[in-house]
Amino acid sequence: MQLVLYIALPLAGAVLGWTIRWFYARFQLSSTEQLAERLKKDAAKEAEARQKELILETRDALQRERNEQERELRDRQKELQRLERRLLQKEENLEEKAEALDQENQGLSTRERNLDDRQKQLDELEIHWRNELERISGLTQEEARRLITSSLEDDARHEAQGLINKIEQEAVMTAERQAREILVSTVQRMASEVNAEVTVSSVSLPNDEMKGRIIGREGRNIRTLETLTGVDIIIDDTPEAVVVSCFDPVRKEIAKRSLERLVSDGRIHPTRIEEVVQKVTTDMTQTIYEEGEKVLYELNIHHIKPEGVRGLGRLAFRTSYGQNVLAHSKEVAVLAGTLAAEVGADIEIARRGGVLHDIGKGIETDGDSNHVELGVELAKRIGEDPRVINCIAAHHGDVPHNCIESVIVQVADAISASRPGARRETLDNYIKRLENLEAIAEEFEGVDKAYAIQAGRELRIMVNHEKVSDQQAREIAKSIARKIEDQLRYPGRIKVTMIRETRVVEYAR
Repeated sequence: MQLVLYIALPLAGAVLGWTIRWFYARFQLSSTEQLAERLKKDAAKEAEARQKELILETRDALQRERNEQERELRDRQKELQRLERRLLQKEENLEEKAEALDQENQGLSTRERNLDDRQKQLDELEIHWRNELERISGLTQEEARRLITSSLEDDARHEAQGLINKIEQEAVMTAERQAREILVSTVQRMASEVNAEVTVSSVSLPNDEMKGRIIGREGRNIRTLETLTGVDIIIDDTPEAVVVSCFDPVRKEIAKRSLERLVSDGRIHPTRIEEVVQKVTTDMTQTIYEEGEKVLYELNIHHIKPEGVRGLGRLAFRTSYGQNVLAHSKEVAVLAGTLAAEVGADIEIARRGGVLHDIGKGIETDGDSNHVELGVELAKRIGEDPRVINCIAAHHGDVPHNCIESVIVQVADAISASRPGARRETLDNYIKRLENLEAIAEEFEGVDKAYAIQAGRELRIMVNHEKVSDQQAREIAKSIARKIEDQLRYPGRIKVTMIRETRVVEYAR
């Protein structure tokens, strides 16, 4: 019995547990279905509400759009009405003007008829009085016309000359004042030194015994150095110094540096000379390029090909009238840029033209071309702007200027060359220039004496007041100025002052 109970009780418990779980599952299923049904109904209600809301929003948007269109339509109708009123008003004005023009035309027709009648009367009076004048004066019409014309020509020429002189004086005063203000403002901004660096050609020695070592046995050392560098080395009685002579400034600089290194090192023989010259030549090539780059960097100029940079760098070792050419080119670029800013020209083109205007002086060539032609060829090869090429070609007046920057570069070049201390001039050339100035003035008839003063910047001319009138003095002054421009070369400008005076002396006894 107990065994049956042991078996029945667990079995009954299992059946009871399964039954409870089945009822619980059914209850859960029923709850889930109810929840799903509620969610479904809620979703349907929410979708219906959202649909109604969207319909309302769409209706509102359509209503706003309709109102906006109606407002724009009303505005357009108002604008059309306003335009229509204006057109009607203009039509009325045009009709009134047309009526006024018709009345004026009628009046003009009447005036024309009156003028024709008046002209006929005047013609008749002219014929009558002409006949009377011929009868009274005894001159024919052609003779009287020539007489009156001659008198009128003299009066008109005198008045015209006076007016021309007045206009010229006013123009000169105005132009000089404005130009002076611009140039003074430009030069004041230029902070260059007065004296430019000059390339020297002498080498100092520690003692006179070094001269013998430089010459070498049977002169082999000095011959080797001259052959490798292409210079002439002059060893004379000058104590503790030798002179390097060469027309090429770069070769002269290479020889000078090589000689300085050899003297400092103390080992002077052909093999060592060859090594030093080769090393100095390599260093010199790099130095030349660096000098050109440095100037371009200081001027903020870019995109110049290496050939152009080397040409600029070579200018650092060349001088003109004691003025370093590279320093002069840099100065011209700064002045040209400042002048271009003052007058509203292209500053970059003016600077490039200024720094490259003398680049032909740094080109090695065996031809007969001058530095302007060489500079133009180089500028074309390196692809410079046509305005820059014209700046190079026209800075000496060899070709016409085709842009304002070219004129500015020529002016800047003249300023840099003629400013105080910029260039050196030998005494012979200075005296010859003054004599040429005075000789040109004294060639003209009526000139008593001419004096070149202010270092040749002004030419004062004394004329004979009995032979030269005031008008002739002005013409002679212009002719002398033109002849000086044609025959002489000079920096800056020369002022021609003509002096004519009448002195009357009487004595009371």
